[in-house]
Amino acid sequence: MEFLSNKPLLITDTILRDAHQSQAATRMTLEQMLPACEILDSIGYYSLECWGGATFDACLRFLDEDPWERLRQLRAHLPHTKLQMLFRGQNILGYKHYADDVVDEFCGKSIDNGIDIIRIFDALNDVRNLEQAIKSTKKYGGQVEATLSYTISPIHNEDYFVKLAKELEQMGADALCIKDMANLLLPMDAYSLVKRLKETVSIPIHLHTHNTSGTGDMVNLMAAMAGVDIVDTALSPLANGTSQPATETLYCALKELGYGVDLNEKLLYEIADYFKPIRAEYIADGTLNPISMGTDTQCLNYQIPGGMLSNLLSQLKMMNALDKFDEALLETPRVRKDMGYPPLVTPTSQLIGTQAVQNVLAGERYKNVGAEMRAYCRGEYGRTPAPIDPEIRAKILGGEKPVEGRYAATLPADTYEKAEKALGDTARCEEDVLSYIVFPQVAEDFFAKRREREEHVVRYSITEL
Repeated sequence: MEFLSNKPLLITDTILRDAHQSQAATRMTLEQMLPACEILDSIGYYSLECWGGATFDACLRFLDEDPWERLRQLRAHLPHTKLQMLFRGQNILGYKHYADDVVDEFCGKSIDNGIDIIRIFDALNDVRNLEQAIKSTKKYGGQVEATLSYTISPIHNEDYFVKLAKELEQMGADALCIKDMANLLLPMDAYSLVKRLKETVSIPIHLHTHNTSGTGDMVNLMAAMAGVDIVDTALSPLANGTSQPATETLYCALKELGYGVDLNEKLLYEIADYFKPIRAEYIADGTLNPISMGTDTQCLNYQIPGGMLSNLLSQLKMMNALDKFDEALLETPRVRKDMGYPPLVTPTSQLIGTQAVQNVLAGERYKNVGAEMRAYCRGEYGRTPAPIDPEIRAKILGGEKPVEGRYAATLPADTYEKAEKALGDTARCEEDVLSYIVFPQVAEDFFAKRREREEHVVRYSITEL
């Protein structure tokens, strides 16, 4: 088998975002990142994924960091490399839909503060939930990387994704990302899908996979052979397992095959050494569970991403019901089928996993249903790939009517103004308002801590006598 393209493969490294999100609960601090930036900026990456996803929430909730200041600092310390973020479409970086005016403001401020590429996805692949973010990103001069949230089901086949890719290109996407969040894409399927996409659309194809099942390296290699333009990898200290395949491994494999990857090999190993003590620290304090670094083939059987598996275990442990884990695993694909085969990615992975646990613990399916699952059945998350089971939907909603059309269109267009008024002097900038809209209570707590910290700062001046 020969490479179908002779162009050098471009690499996006996820060490500053998805790598530590997937393995260490998004706990890497800005202080840990900044010393690495000079070398990262010199390696020759296509881009560095450094923001979005869970980083925003983690900065405010756990790290006592302003996520906007993190972005500004990274931009200043990485002047030669494109910065990339993950954006949940109409969900922005939260777990529900927000009004179009908020999506627009958030895209604009992300770009103003340093983001070059916004990878936009929707958990249901409902293009209506991508429309506003695509428009706004282009409006403010950012690059749109529209996403195919990859999964396997009776609905999701190669034709489905090719059709979706055409639609996203027509909507203005500058590039397409195959987002394989659960490492379900197998090597030959990757080759076939990438080949068809390259024959169908004229924009670059970017592959994002994990190594949860142990196939990630093979998937990246076969995608490269099919002519993929860009792939995501992570520097080896935080690679593999629930994270991305290792950057150095792919570089060496392609180099041996005579396929170009224009990265500075010496600097790759140098900066990997920098992150090794950070990994050791995470392991020592329990932030990084070594299990997340290993291979778990259950994701191929149950189509459950590694992070979702961890969440299932956590929920059952809190309820002293770890003995129900196998039942919950079996129930998860049943709930997914009932709910129209959503891809299991934030927020649908949480919805499906939580419902599976509730079904098992109650001993009756859908006896206990949370507000988020009711919202899903009302259509507040968008159009499901297949229809929701009508009997189960009726049981959950009672007599309530589902939403007709695009849910975001029903939300008030003055969300930003109301939030700005509610915050008053607490908000020091437009970015503070956006933080509050997406994570109200968490942002308020952060603002209070910020104010308290500043009030305890002693300021003085020295006057020459």
